[in-house]
Amino acid sequence: MTALARPTHGRVIGGVCAALARRFGTSATTMRVIFVLSCLLPGPQFLVYMALWILLPSEDKARTAW
Repeated sequence: MTALARPTHGRVIGGVCAALARRFGTSATTMRVIFVLSCLLPGPQFLVYMALWILLPSEDKARTAW
């Protein structure tokens, strides 16, 4: 598994789904479909997405921090 950071390329909105897909070894499209389907269920999916967007560092910033 790789470090959890939002990629600079391959983002659609914030790069959260792309970062999670890279972390768990799936495609970004699969992760986006899972997120959209999860939005049909009750819960705080958008709040979690927004929190991850704020908390996850961008890939270029994470690279310079190490």
